[in-house]
Amino acid sequence: MMHDELRRQCRIAAGRRPEPTAAIIDSQSVKAAETVSKNSRGFDAGKKVQGRKRHIAVDTIGLLLTVLVTAAGVQDRDGARPLLWNLRKAFRTVQQAWADSGYAGKLVTWAKKQAQAQAPDRPAHRIAQVHRAGRAAGW
Repeated sequence: MMHDELRRQCRIAAGRRPEPTAAIIDSQSVKAAETVSKNSRGFDAGKKVQGRKRHIAVDTIGLLLTVLVTAAGVQDRDGARPLLWNLRKAFRTVQQAWADSGYAGKLVTWAKKQAQAQAPDRPAHRIAQVHRAGRAAGW
């Protein structure tokens, strides 16, 4: 695909290997227009948004690796499962993923078990939670 080749070229130009070895996952809730079907929308109580949520995985320089769109009511940790599944299928080289505290729970254990069951010859993804420092307003 053209996107894959452009990402490889950008990574090489930035002095990186062509294929990523680490990813950062996060999500963003966005308002959906009334024309968007109700079964694909939801309410994100934390952000007070009626709409959809995009779950993304990017490499360490911010280049898109994979995306998953769900109803906004889907919890981050639940959206992360299919996102990580897609990431593992598309990028065999990714071994580390970072996520914020919205991905707390059993996600780390689940990812390790799934990776080992699907490809016992490859190392499992390591997922690390990143916490904000003190009262920081952003990252």
